[in-house]
Amino acid sequence: MDSSSSGAAADEHLPASLRTPLRPDAFAKSDADKIAAITPHFEAIMQELGLDLSDDSLAGTPKRVAKMFVQEWFKGLNPEHRPDVKLFDNRYQYQQLLVERDITLFSCCEHHFVPIIGKAHVAYLPANHVVGLSKLNRVVQYYARRPQVQERLTRQISEELKQSLGTDDVAVLIEADHLCVMSRGVNDTSSSTITSEYSGRFVSDQTLRQEFLRQIGK
Repeated sequence: MDSSSSGAAADEHLPASLRTPLRPDAFAKSDADKIAAITPHFEAIMQELGLDLSDDSLAGTPKRVAKMFVQEWFKGLNPEHRPDVKLFDNRYQYQQLLVERDITLFSCCEHHFVPIIGKAHVAYLPANHVVGLSKLNRVVQYYARRPQVQERLTRQISEELKQSLGTDDVAVLIEADHLCVMSRGVNDTSSSTITSEYSGRFVSDQTLRQEFLRQIGK
């Protein structure tokens, strides 16, 4: 992506309140340039912690972390990775609830940069079109792979699915463990966080919502 691309372009299809905070020059650098820039910064952090980077176990860590940040943990920041949600004619005339449950979710708390690990459950009511099931997983992973708060993540996934599927009849529920709660602060390893977003008929039809919750075991 060239330097003319802006940070806003990543989420410009989303309402302003749901966009991940990005600088206008967020994509001015290539992934390779970002890795090269992050590496010495993380090396400096390790040095400040007193670690001996001449040890062969630690010597390559700064670059490994930089690559992990850019190419894995936070690759969802780059709009080049936004999934192409291809729709297919609903020639089967399937009009009942379609649920994809237990989608593996790995994200990162934007407050402490430690992992958020959990499951996402999504559902929609097909109209004239259906979508390949793997695309639902890819939408979840795209928005999860960036610094996040769970509330925004839930709504980003919902908004993306509504726009991509061309229907408001979408439900999203996320249940996740936050390592910022588990491994620091209160050190509570037994609690989890649940967020949900219901749209269209999932708001007006309580029977439909209860069917969704039943199918995901809630």
